[in-house]
Amino acid sequence: MKLIPILMSLSLVAASFAQPTPTISPELDVAAKSVVFRLKAPKAQEVNVHCQWLGKPTAMSRSDDGVWSASLTDVPSGVWEYGFNVDGVAMIDPANIAQKPQRSPTTSILHVPSTPPASWDFQDIPHGTVHRHNYLSKSLGKQRELWVYTPPGYETEKGNTYPLLVLQHGSGDNQRTWVEHGKAHWIIDSLIATGKATPMVVVMLDGHPLGMVPRDQADRREASMQAFQDDLFKDALPLVEARYRLAQGPENRGIVGLSMGGWHSLTIGLNHQDRFNWIGSFSGAVDEAAIKTALDDAKGTNDRLKLLWIACGKEDFLLERNTQLIDTLKSRGIKHEWVLSEGGHSWPVWRSYLTEFVPKLFH
Repeated sequence: MKLIPILMSLSLVAASFAQPTPTISPELDVAAKSVVFRLKAPKAQEVNVHCQWLGKPTAMSRSDDGVWSASLTDVPSGVWEYGFNVDGVAMIDPANIAQKPQRSPTTSILHVPSTPPASWDFQDIPHGTVHRHNYLSKSLGKQRELWVYTPPGYETEKGNTYPLLVLQHGSGDNQRTWVEHGKAHWIIDSLIATGKATPMVVVMLDGHPLGMVPRDQADRREASMQAFQDDLFKDALPLVEARYRLAQGPENRGIVGLSMGGWHSLTIGLNHQDRFNWIGSFSGAVDEAAIKTALDDAKGTNDRLKLLWIACGKEDFLLERNTQLIDTLKSRGIKHEWVLSEGGHSWPVWRSYLTEFVPKLFH
């Protein structure tokens, strides 16, 4: 009889440490191409989920236990963004560790593999390595971080040197986004495995050296560009060149980016053709005034550059600025490649651009 109080006490202690039943979200059935989203919000009045492939919100239903859910079918393959809206407040899915890296995260990631695999899907092929470096940027006077991709075999093939690509994200994202959301490492792995791409090292920097800068603050945006360039040339590239086996010369250097990163790549690349012979822009925020010298020197630009590759979607809000640049390049006789694709200002478009752009490099 004396054991009963002890057992009851132990039961109470165990109950106090018991974990609540976890909410599973998203619950993906790859074969059926269906997904269930769930969010526990017992006090919420209205919850919906906004899925990138639909382009509009889907209302969620509340169960008696306070869990809201929505079941969707015919989910297309791809790496998709989604997020919840709870009584007017946008939020990530707290049950999903896969989040789009942003300065103010609001979207989670749903990855639906393709059959056969797309270049951005994980495949049973040789894979490279993604390295993370924290460093003190002396030009900025603060701690910074960059990520570096090295191709399969880099660690074992000690004598080889590799070309270097600078790959930049867009406004609001960071140095992690091209890997964690863009799947750049898997894309390049796939292209190398199929013999379509030259093995290369890729460096990805935080493109916001002064923090987020509003589009209407031209002076601060110019200062941000200069700060980014200073960090790239004085701190980031010296770090990468000192630690990795890189082939030398501008013929072994490329720079490309999307949106704000396209602005970075066009402005820095075209103004420093002695450092970069391969330049790309995906849906770039074009500023022709900033590249006037290169535009005015068509012969020099044509002689130095091995590739100037520009792409934009038909529904992209930056299409007009990109087509204006293409008109200028044509009128000046500057060699370039222009891709006008379907789609808007979004990651599904940019993954496809990277898949098309990388095989053109370093030949």
